[in-house]
Amino acid sequence: MRLSRTIAALALTASCALFGATAALADTTLNMANWLPPTHPLVTDVMKPYAEAVKKATEGRVTINIMQAPLGPPAAHFDFAVNGVADITYGVQGYNPGRFKTTNIAEIPFLGDTAESVSVGYWRVFDKDLRKAGEYDKVHVLGVFTHGPGQIFMKGRDVTGAEPVKGAKLRVGGGIVADLVKAMGGVPVEGPSSKTYEILSSGVADGITFPFESVAFFKLIPMLDTALVVPGGLYNTSFYVVMNEAKWKALSDADKKAIDSVSGEALARLAGKAWDKADNAGKAAMDGKIKLVSATPEQVTAIETALKPIVDAKLAETASTGVDVQAALSFMKGEIAKAAKGQ
Repeated sequence: MRLSRTIAALALTASCALFGATAALADTTLNMANWLPPTHPLVTDVMKPYAEAVKKATEGRVTINIMQAPLGPPAAHFDFAVNGVADITYGVQGYNPGRFKTTNIAEIPFLGDTAESVSVGYWRVFDKDLRKAGEYDKVHVLGVFTHGPGQIFMKGRDVTGAEPVKGAKLRVGGGIVADLVKAMGGVPVEGPSSKTYEILSSGVADGITFPFESVAFFKLIPMLDTALVVPGGLYNTSFYVVMNEAKWKALSDADKKAIDSVSGEALARLAGKAWDKADNAGKAAMDGKIKLVSATPEQVTAIETALKPIVDAKLAETASTGVDVQAALSFMKGEIAKAAKGQ
């Protein structure tokens, strides 16, 4: 009887130990909200590889499930992470006007010719300075990055003059670009990227502000014939990837460390490279169909002059959060230059 009890006790102890070990290593699935088509480069070349990197870094303990059906409009996604509607979300800060003032620093003109360099420089200044503003305190930030340099695309319009977009109705995605279009004499028509085909085909807008990738992906090439290409980009659009704070805190320290190792700058670089690849493919698809007109030095000077009050005002908004904006901007530009050299 005593032997039986001893064996039973040992079995129970072993079972509890095994259960504890299993619980400690239990798989965690994080649901990522998705509002773009599943074939969009941001999904196929950024979010999916990122999910794979998280799984590998955590040795399979944490997986990310990219949801197939949108939970709501793009502008709602940040709050989906805040409220736990989804575990991880990504989106465009500019879809929530006025909410993210620190974003302005990464969206101003002429920052760089590649998404990778600008995205890496942006993450570095975010991690060093911008997160202190507290705009993301209700979530855990996995990454911030930008798409490729934004340009202007139109049809049936001469863009070689001193005022290439004066009077033109241009679709914009929100954020600083709407103010930049106004300052250049254009009329901004706001709408998410997913609505751009409808906006152009219905004649609501005469043209668009987009990176090269998006023009091709959203099948807009037949509706356009000219692009004004500004060195360094006319603007950049900032993106975030964030996680519900409670979900983050529930992870083990080992898994947090593993996820951090593939997030932040690594995620910014991944996203930037993907945008650059997609931009190059988009530009190739335009060959012989859309004429790319490089802005002349005179046009660039005129654009800089027209946009300076807007840029100054946007940087003042960033400064209102307590960030030393001039120091942050100088640091970011330096890091963009380093990243462009592979540093």
